[in-house]
Amino acid sequence: MPNMSPKKNPMPSQEPNVRNKNFLEVALGYSEETAIDEAKRCLGCKNKPCVSGCPVKIHIPDFIKEVAEGNFEAAYRIISEASSLPAVCGRVCPQENQCEGKCVRGIKGESVAIGRLERFVADWHNQKGTDKIERPELNGHKVAIVGSGPAGLTCAGDLAKKGYSVTVFEALHLAGGVLIYGIPEFRLPKAIVQKEIDTLKSLGVEIKTNMVIGKVLSIDELLEDGFEAVFIGTGAGLPRFMGIPGENLKGVYSANEFLTRVNLMKAYKEDSKTPIKENKKVAVVGGGNVAMDAARCAKRLGAEEVYVVYRRGEEELPARAEEVEHAKEEGIIFKLLTNPVEILPDENNFVGGIKCVEMELGEADESGRCKPVVKKDSEFVIDVDCVIMSIGTSPNPLIKSTTKGLETKTWGGIITDSETGLTSRERVYAGGDAVTGAATVIMAMGEGKSAAAAIDEYIMGK
Repeated sequence: MPNMSPKKNPMPSQEPNVRNKNFLEVALGYSEETAIDEAKRCLGCKNKPCVSGCPVKIHIPDFIKEVAEGNFEAAYRIISEASSLPAVCGRVCPQENQCEGKCVRGIKGESVAIGRLERFVADWHNQKGTDKIERPELNGHKVAIVGSGPAGLTCAGDLAKKGYSVTVFEALHLAGGVLIYGIPEFRLPKAIVQKEIDTLKSLGVEIKTNMVIGKVLSIDELLEDGFEAVFIGTGAGLPRFMGIPGENLKGVYSANEFLTRVNLMKAYKEDSKTPIKENKKVAVVGGGNVAMDAARCAKRLGAEEVYVVYRRGEEELPARAEEVEHAKEEGIIFKLLTNPVEILPDENNFVGGIKCVEMELGEADESGRCKPVVKKDSEFVIDVDCVIMSIGTSPNPLIKSTTKGLETKTWGGIITDSETGLTSRERVYAGGDAVTGAATVIMAMGEGKSAAAAIDEYIMGK
C-alpha cells in the first residue's frame, strides 16, 4: 500500500554537539526499511514532474518504484544510466530546488525524499552490489578532459560508456576537483568520491594527475596529439576579495585556500604538514554553501565562536536551507544585515577584529533581490582573530591565456553554445563553473553530460 504520510522520513544524524567536534559524516543514511517506506510515498506520476527538475534527467519514479519493491540493485542501474556520480549527488545536490521542488507530494506536505533515496541506493550498491562493470568495446576515438571535477568526470563517464578512449588531465595530485578540495568530509566523505572515480576507471577512463594544462601541455598540443575533441571543466578556483583595508593581514584566508587545506591537505589531523593556526574567534564573510562549509570547518578545528557575516537577511541567504539549519545547530552565530568595511590588525599584524556596518534592505536590484543599504552611524567591531572570505570565485585565466582563439566573458567565464558546450574553438567544449562561475555540482554535471552528447555527435557525424 502507498505511504500517504505528509512528511518525509527523517534522516538519522549525529548529535550537533558531538558532530561539531569531528569530521565524520553528519547524516547517517536511511536503513533498508526506511528507504522502502519513503519510496512508497511516491505517487508514480505519469508526467514525472520531478524528472524535469533534474539537470541530468534521472528516471526518478522508475528508480523509486524499484526501491519500494526492495530491488535496490535495479534502482542503482536506473540511476547510473543518467548519473556518473549517484553517491555524490545524493549528498550534495540542492534537491529542494530541483527534483523535490517539482514533486506533487510537496503541494500539500513534504516532497518525497528523492535525494536521500538516491544516496541510499548508491551506498547500498557500493557496499553490497554484485554487478560487475563491463568495459565497453572501444570505438577507436580519443577525447581529452581537462579537470576532474563533476563536469569533467560526468563528461568522461558518458563518453567512456560509448566506447571512447578518455584521458582526464587533473592539475592537483588527487582527482575529484571541488568534490575533493572544496566540500568537507562531514558532508561528502572522500572515500565516497574515490569509489565513484574508481567506477569510472573501471570503464576505461585514464586519469593523469599533476598535469596543469596551460603549463605542462596546452589545449592546442592536446588537439595536435591525436585527441579529436577536448572538454574543459576546470571550475572556478580563483577567489574574490572585497578590496577593503586589512585583507592582506595574517589570518585572512580565501574560503578556497581554507577549505583546500582542511579537505585536501587534512589540516585537522595532528600530523598534517599544512596545519591551520588554531583560532578562537572566526568570521566567515558570505552566505553561500561554501561559507557554511568554512564556518562549520572552523568550528571543528576548535574555534570557540564562529560568525557568518552576511549583508542581507536570512531569507536571502543563498546557502541550502539544510546547511543553514545544520550550521545553527552546531553553534554557528549568524550576523545578518551586516557588511565588513575593514579588517583590523592586532599588535603583531595578525587579524585583531573586523569592523562592520549594519545594513537594511532597499529596492530590488538587477538580480531581483532587495539591495542592501548602509545604515547611518552603525559601525561596530566584531572581536575575531581570523577572517575567511567567501564571496565568490571566478575561472583561472591560465586556460584562456594559453589557448588561441578561446573567447571568454569579461569576468573570465568561457563563452559556449548553451546546448552543446562548444566554445569559439572547433573541437573544444567546456562546461561547469569554468563557464557559469561558481554553481552547483549537479548543474556542472548537466553541462558535462550535454557536452559529451555533442562531442559524440560531432565525432561520429563528421
